[in-house]
Amino acid sequence: MKKVELLSPAGTLEKLKIAIDFGADAVYGGVSHFSLRIRSGKEFSFEEFEEGIAYAHARGKKVYATINGFPFNSQLNLLKKHILKMAELKPDAFIVATPGVLKLCHELVPTMPLHLSTQANVMNVLDAKVYADMGATRIITAREISLRDLVEIKKELPELELEVFVHGSMCFAYSGRCLISTLQSGRVPNRGSCANDCRFPYEMYAANPETGTLFRLEEDEGVGTYIMNSKDLNLASHIKEILDTGAVDSIKVEGRTKTAYYAAVTAKAYRMAIDDYYNGVNDIEKYQYELNSLQNRGYTDAYLISRPFEKHDTQSLDFTMQLGTHQVSGQVEEDGEYFLCKYKTLPNDELEIVAPLGSVIEVVDNEIGTTYERDGKMYLKLKQLVAQNKKVWDEVHSGNTNPIKLPTKLPPYTFLRIPSHPDMGTYPKA
Repeated sequence: MKKVELLSPAGTLEKLKIAIDFGADAVYGGVSHFSLRIRSGKEFSFEEFEEGIAYAHARGKKVYATINGFPFNSQLNLLKKHILKMAELKPDAFIVATPGVLKLCHELVPTMPLHLSTQANVMNVLDAKVYADMGATRIITAREISLRDLVEIKKELPELELEVFVHGSMCFAYSGRCLISTLQSGRVPNRGSCANDCRFPYEMYAANPETGTLFRLEEDEGVGTYIMNSKDLNLASHIKEILDTGAVDSIKVEGRTKTAYYAAVTAKAYRMAIDDYYNGVNDIEKYQYELNSLQNRGYTDAYLISRPFEKHDTQSLDFTMQLGTHQVSGQVEEDGEYFLCKYKTLPNDELEIVAPLGSVIEVVDNEIGTTYERDGKMYLKLKQLVAQNKKVWDEVHSGNTNPIKLPTKLPPYTFLRIPSHPDMGTYPKA
């Protein structure tokens, strides 16, 4: 049986490497403003993207290049040059969003597999067949599609690959077709520069055009004014249900602009869920333990399993973001011997070790610190905070650029974390 692909976001070269090391089968990312995440596109130079492709291919993994923006007429010549330049890097597929760009890519690089972006809003067999006839080898279906409709498309078009989102930010608008940011700040969502205006709190007013009267509507206490703030998608509890259909070829995690820790934990959680499925196991609590450690807007299973009219829990009305169950305390450097502090760290703090699956952590007790196992998890305590420059610190805070010595070598990009303190609460409501 062919395993479903786990596709993770790669917003930077470092995140690309982390996602792959933590279990992704493939990653997606882009270069320049033709990628639908301008900020992450700017993080990648062509040279770095080429390095990322080489890193992935050396490990038997794939890289899909995003060329999924919506171009203007004035950009078409530049777009043609961009397509050809990206093809020279030899990614495993292009992700595109419009019929015109799909056709152009097929003409310029006829051997390149083409994946149709979720922005194209494919919900049914008719649309899927049109794009397949135009050269699309994979459809990234609309986020509003149901599992039943996925099965119908696969039944009619068995050779067409289907990809679905299972985790990450959800858009208030239909499949990302939003103009709120454009109207308020001039930043165009469908050209990659969304300002996330739907995440802001809003005050409600009523106006009488005849008298010019304007008054503010008072919200009930505790209801909140984040009226357009969608919760984050989380389908880890439904992986068995999704894979049982046999209709899905790739499950996708959103989040190119999210943190390196997010790239690691989402890859790890869904890697466990996929591998467990093929081994006849479904340990939902284990997957959600990892995902609950992430900052989030509250979680929802959205539309794949339930239809929109069947539920009313997809909006987070009271806050824009909340801390997860854990706080990242440190990130291990590529050499595996030092870590950079990401939070306040003191001697004798108990730090949970979050390493790629299958990693072997040596149990040690030396002058730097100890590592040990408890309840199936690995931890470390530092007896002293010794920097790479040999300076000894009483405590280290986030922003300190001095790498701190580890008691034993850990896998590159391993994370250290501690439980979030109750007084951390949620992010400011502004």
